Amino acid sequence: METWPPLRLLLILDNLAGPTSAAFVCWLRAHGMMPLDTPVGGRWLNLAEAVQRLLVSRALAGQHPTSPEPLIVWRAAVARGWHAAPTPFLWGGKRAVRRQQARERGPRLGGSGAILYQPLPHQERDRNGDGQSK
Repeated sequence: METWPPLRLLLILDNLAGPTSAAFVCWLRAHGMMPLDTPVGGRWLNLAEAVQRLLVSRALAGQHPTSPEPLIVWRAAVARGWHAAPTPFLWGGKRAVRRQQARERGPRLGGSGAILYQPLPHQERDRNGDGQSK
């Protein structure tokens, strides 16, 4: 039985990465990487990307590394700091506030930007479905 080196990296592959062969997965594991596939429609990926962007921007903070080693050290330091005092994230934000305000304004007409301040009365339909009341 072959022993693998210690795990150094979780490699998150999106669904567009294509199929992964057994040889590819074995090569990754031999180099200390574990591939993970994201589920179709995984909403958490948006949050993961936001956290990744935040960590990288904090790690770089105006610096320009000339090799990968300083970047790895900086990102590890930022991650340790993050774990010591994590930034809270809330789902929603500005977009959720706008949607809630739109719901409070009233129903929209059709899909247009027009807002109905009073709901339209539903027209009774006859058995033929032509909308003519008898």
